[in-house]
Amino acid sequence: MKKIVVFCGSSLGFNPIYKEAAVALGNHFVTHKIGLVYGGGKIGMMGAIADTILSKNGEVIGVIPQLLEKEEVIHSGVEEMIVCKTMSERKVIMSQLVDGYITLPGGFGTLDELFEALTLGQLFIEQKPVGLLNINGFFDAVILQLDKMIEEGFLKQTNRDMLIVGTSVEDLMQKMEAYEAPKMSHVINKVVS
Repeated sequence: MKKIVVFCGSSLGFNPIYKEAAVALGNHFVTHKIGLVYGGGKIGMMGAIADTILSKNGEVIGVIPQLLEKEEVIHSGVEEMIVCKTMSERKVIMSQLVDGYITLPGGFGTLDELFEALTLGQLFIEQKPVGLLNINGFFDAVILQLDKMIEEGFLKQTNRDMLIVGTSVEDLMQKMEAYEAPKMSHVINKVVS
């Protein structure tokens, strides 16, 4: 993977472990020459990972909607900043630039981006790995909800398995490198095991 989008919060949260995870992921990207594509912000988790990579001359591409550019949250240190019109357009641009997705702790926007990436895989529009860095059990309830969706017949196990969960940067990155997307047969929506 040459470029990965990281979805994460514009806040740091209350526990410093979340910022530490963003810094660790940024360091991993630099060490392994992986470019970061992210939301273009200078604050919160977004700022932490971008600052880490920029401080070591790594590649960072920001994609930010005009609405947020005017809120003065844009990271002025990012040389390649793509300003788009809408949040929806932002996701399309990010998708076109990357080989995979990683989600760190965040809020509504972070979850929206995570589930859109998973939906693209479920619909066989993309075949990219989608990772979740579950630091400090942050996403435990989300994972339980996915399991409930399987139990109640709203999600197939094959689609649930598309979400790659790791509790450390190394664990997650190894799983993402080994990921094989589900194969679809010629029968509509039939997944081949």
